[in-house]
Amino acid sequence: MNPDTPAAEALPPATGPVRLRGDLDEQLSRWLWLVKWLLAIPHYLILILLWIGFLLLTIVAFFAILITGAYPRAIFDINVGIMRWSWRVMFYSYNALGTDRYPPFSLHPDDNYPADLAIDYPERLSRGLVLVKWWLLAIPHYLVLMAMTSGAVMIDLESDYFNFVPPLIDVLVLIAAIALLFTARYPRGVFDFVLGINRWAYRVAAYAALMRDEYPPFRLDQGAREPAL
Repeated sequence: MNPDTPAAEALPPATGPVRLRGDLDEQLSRWLWLVKWLLAIPHYLILILLWIGFLLLTIVAFFAILITGAYPRAIFDINVGIMRWSWRVMFYSYNALGTDRYPPFSLHPDDNYPADLAIDYPERLSRGLVLVKWWLLAIPHYLVLMAMTSGAVMIDLESDYFNFVPPLIDVLVLIAAIALLFTARYPRGVFDFVLGINRWAYRVAAYAALMRDEYPPFRLDQGAREPAL
């Protein structure tokens, strides 16, 4: 090896096939989070329609994989775009509150926006796994994610008492919102944890949507960028 050759560590680190990025804005408004639910309504309305399309296209992809062992590239790109759009809106709004920059109305990648999502296209997929990975194999992940993102209701039948336990991610984002309101700073540890939950969820979503055969790791990879493998 030539000693003048740049070190291998200068190359981009290897990462997995599903990569979620969310760069925290250094300057965030103290109060804008109070109205982001309103500002994001146009995105929510469009995303409802897009996710209906996502479901229908995934059904088409299911049969295509079952017959040919390949995910149709055009459908793959559209579905990744829908997931990317969703992540940008969630990063802006109440899954992270990580930026005050309004999300673009776009399915395409954008290196200039602080949030993005990329999924490597698989040349071949298992015809057998397509039958079970989206429901049976993904169940352990669904249970973990439900605990972090869905909350729970505890009921005492004898006393008719019930108590709602809010989702962990909602509690973390609320802590961040209160911190922003009073200090104009987003606690970095909270942000990293929130990104870890979202990263886990999108990896499982890509697997369940038949986009990859690699089983998602049971790992909370925290921080703005994907860790090196």
